[in-house]
Amino acid sequence: MRKLTYYVASTIDGFIATEEGSVDFFPVGGDHGPAITAQYPETLPTKVREAIGVDQHNRYFDTVLMGRKTHDFGVRTGTSSPYAHLKQYVVSTTLPESPDPAVELIAEDPVGKVCELKRETGLGIWLCGGGELAQVLLPEIDQIFLKLYPIVLGHGRALFGNGPRLPEAATFRVITSRVFEDGVAFMKYSRIR
Repeated sequence: MRKLTYYVASTIDGFIATEEGSVDFFPVGGDHGPAITAQYPETLPTKVREAIGVDQHNRYFDTVLMGRKTHDFGVRTGTSSPYAHLKQYVVSTTLPESPDPAVELIAEDPVGKVCELKRETGLGIWLCGGGELAQVLLPEIDQIFLKLYPIVLGHGRALFGNGPRLPEAATFRVITSRVFEDGVAFMKYSRIR
């Protein structure tokens, strides 16, 4: 069965973006980027892959899920199909139709759709964001790959949204961890069921 992996960058106080959706506070450069990109080249947007000459097959993921706010970030940067090299889904109850022919809209029951996707053959499923969607899909998240930046933001969009409390704790164990010279920690967690 395929796994759903929430692969995301976060501050040490648990924020993935400002309240307005900006991620400009995450520094670009350092030694973590090339190392993580070499492992997961499919997590680079298609335009970035083309610009820097990444011509590798998908290694770990062949499907990406995004919330509307995460997808809107790509739209603001000039693309409605940010991961054309992956099967793309946008979860939204407010979009009237798919934002792009290459993107499938999930307007209801994202948990049911994830369960369906997990039963299909293929590589892993990447939950790209955002926090509100991660909270909804938490029962189906099998792994968390967390790029933890040594930044305290104070407020913003939380790693698992700002919705109601969970009925019970979800427990994960560390699979691997690495701290880079630039201070970014890359933590991989697996769910304990």
